Amino acid sequence: MEKFDIFCILQLLGGLAFFLYGIYVMSAGLEKIAGGKLEKILKTMTSNPTKGLVLGAAITAIIQSSSAVTVMLVGLVNSGIMKLSQAIGVIMGSNIGTTITAWILSLSGIQSTNVVVRMFKPESFTPILALVGVLMIFAAKSNKNKNVGSVFLGFSILMTGMIFMSTSMEPLSHSEKFINLMTLFNNPIFGVLVGTVITAIIQSSAASVGMLQALVMKVDMTYSMALPIIMGQNIGTCITAIISSVGVNSNAKKVAVVHVTFNIIGTAIFLCIFELGKLLFNIPILNQNINPAGVAILHSTFNIATTIMLFPFIKQLENIANFLVKDTKTKKEEVVFLDERLLLSPELATIEVNQKVIEMAKLVKNNVLYATKQLKNFQPRKADVINKNEQLIDLFEDKMENYLVKASNKELAQETSNSIARLLLIIGDYERIGDHAINILNIAEEKKNKEMEFPPELIEDIRTIVGAILEVVTLTTHAFSKNSNELALRIEPLEQVIDRLVLKAKNRHIKRIQYGECPIELDFLISELFNDFERISDHCSNIGASILKANDLTIDKHEFLKQLKSYNNKDFSKTYDEYKEKYSLV
Repeated sequence: MEKFDIFCILQLLGGLAFFLYGIYVMSAGLEKIAGGKLEKILKTMTSNPTKGLVLGAAITAIIQSSSAVTVMLVGLVNSGIMKLSQAIGVIMGSNIGTTITAWILSLSGIQSTNVVVRMFKPESFTPILALVGVLMIFAAKSNKNKNVGSVFLGFSILMTGMIFMSTSMEPLSHSEKFINLMTLFNNPIFGVLVGTVITAIIQSSAASVGMLQALVMKVDMTYSMALPIIMGQNIGTCITAIISSVGVNSNAKKVAVVHVTFNIIGTAIFLCIFELGKLLFNIPILNQNINPAGVAILHSTFNIATTIMLFPFIKQLENIANFLVKDTKTKKEEVVFLDERLLLSPELATIEVNQKVIEMAKLVKNNVLYATKQLKNFQPRKADVINKNEQLIDLFEDKMENYLVKASNKELAQETSNSIARLLLIIGDYERIGDHAINILNIAEEKKNKEMEFPPELIEDIRTIVGAILEVVTLTTHAFSKNSNELALRIEPLEQVIDRLVLKAKNRHIKRIQYGECPIELDFLISELFNDFERISDHCSNIGASILKANDLTIDKHEFLKQLKSYNNKDFSKTYDEYKEKYSLV
């Protein structure tokens, strides 16, 4: 091979590298800017296929990668968060959302002598955009502005890669061998195969479309030649989903199957329509040379038309996936706890962790309920249930903390970073509540083994405190699962009442010890029991404060609680008096 040819290939590969890195930087910046907005979009997800379609298009447009969206879908289905039927609509939407990239790249094909029009050419504005992006990254004080700078810089790198690829293909327009090779694209099957293989190799339909747009700027290619290549690119982009489906459960594998089936069926039908149309009708535009804007038009038209055609057959696509991938789940199959594929989008990862924290909270609430009941009547079987739940609670804490640490190592929007920090604190508080439930269980077991009996007055005090403890734990669980400020505002007043109850019960217990009305050997157990009650309510208070101050991160937690408990806070005083009247020691 001639040295000049090698130089062109190196320039093409270098341009492709710039292009792929530019997409990465730009999409990362866009995702950070989206921040909580992406979470709000995801919360709208229902079994309604139309909403899924819009959702898929929106998220893909935000993160500029249909492959990343499909990988996340595999993770969501693998974790059981989403059903296959929900994922199909999102897959279809992602095929539409990914066409945005081609329209951005079509700016490279602008041809005009007009100064104003030429300003829209990437060669004209890319250097300025890169300069602005770099200045924003280094000089901006807010993370939002830095993220906008990253988008500008990523776009500039992407366009620079596009220019490099286009320049590297210049010699091809004068090569007789390549011109002869182009005649092979008159065979649509060959075009589909080329589009599929190239896209599968680089694992990016956006980059593959960009290469095609760079090629048509330097080499004569007709609409008739380009359309089969675009069809093949849609099939080739499925390779990422196929790779991601390795090692997942059968439902997650079906996501990849649906993605491949959807694109193959769409390509097969439209390829037949395309060939039949050429035979029956004289369509002049098919023999005209295509430009980058024409590639964008074909890409959008094909993807939108395929979606419209197959959208009514979502159930049939699901049936095909069920037929091709048999359910092999057994009782011994390991259930996926947190799927690391979702770390592609840290915002999505925090949503999954939030759902798991709700599950953990319910386990903790049940353990507090079961453990306090053991004080009255210890039952070994129920104790086994509590201990097994505690093992699950510890597993939840370990898995979720490790997962969040991995998520925190990603480039994050400030809102996502704050969410991770908040979740880590809440997970720690729930784990400690679980530990105190085990302490209460151990106290109940020791009381049973040593055949100790609590004095009747102490039993009444404990019954009142336990009632308040169960209410504050339940209230905290509901407040977190519903993300309700209204419920969270009731936690701190009740916690204050519990502190008052425990203090009064301790003093009464000390007097009983002094007057010989309570065995001295019970003193340690009862002191520990009261401490556990107090600490459970304290951790509930911490969780309530985390919920309330989620939207006001400038206030220190202790200062926040101080303001909440202020005597000037009428709502706090009213709720406190309400609980004070409800829970009082006779």
